[in-house]
Amino acid sequence: MGHGWQGTVLKLMRGKDFTFTVTSVDRVSERLHRLSFTDGGMLAATGVHPTMWVRLWFPGGAKPHQRAYTLVDPDPDAGTFTMDFILHAGAASDWARTAGPGDTIEATVQGSAFTVPAPLPSRLLVVGDPASRPAIDSLLAALPGVPATVWYETTHTADDDHPPRGGAAPREVIRIPRRDGGGGLVETVREALPGQWDEGAYLWIACDTATTRALAGFARKELGVPKDRLHALGYWRAA
Repeated sequence: MGHGWQGTVLKLMRGKDFTFTVTSVDRVSERLHRLSFTDGGMLAATGVHPTMWVRLWFPGGAKPHQRAYTLVDPDPDAGTFTMDFILHAGAASDWARTAGPGDTIEATVQGSAFTVPAPLPSRLLVVGDPASRPAIDSLLAALPGVPATVWYETTHTADDDHPPRGGAAPREVIRIPRRDGGGGLVETVREALPGQWDEGAYLWIACDTATTRALAGFARKELGVPKDRLHALGYWRAA
């Protein structure tokens, strides 16, 4: 399957291509679908870091659709990992619903980067949603002794069945139902952050692109959060 102009751009940016093979399927809930894969040699070639994600190429009409997904429980020695798919209308969900052992999908590794902050933060301040939940879990697991507050935007009642988790330190999860295209989350976090932020903290934001941009801008310009204490990445675009 050709990757079109997007694939050409990623190649120019030194993206690495791999083929993943489905090994098992687990319907975790009505809304959450989990697939296990062999990595086609990826982890041995790239290594692994917390919150690591890859670009998958899904068939759909005249051109492939690229979507980013986080690796869950990557095992470099075995060359395996799983991925969680939130089921809704779209090319990625359509493929995941029907995928079975032996099916393959092409992937490109380009753009994923995260280094555990040094020195370790005194606390984590995390803003995310179901799309970034696997990455939040990976982040919390990578800093098991660091207390965390997570503002977690929900879009469906089933989202409460799979809250962020990981690590041994206290984790406060504040659930915020999505409204006004993410405006409710922006309002809540803007009100809370000034009382939570201090120079020892670390702020990690991964929501829809507009929400991420709004909160990252607020953190930098109004709270003065330094670049090395902030990680912000838009995980999806609201229609």
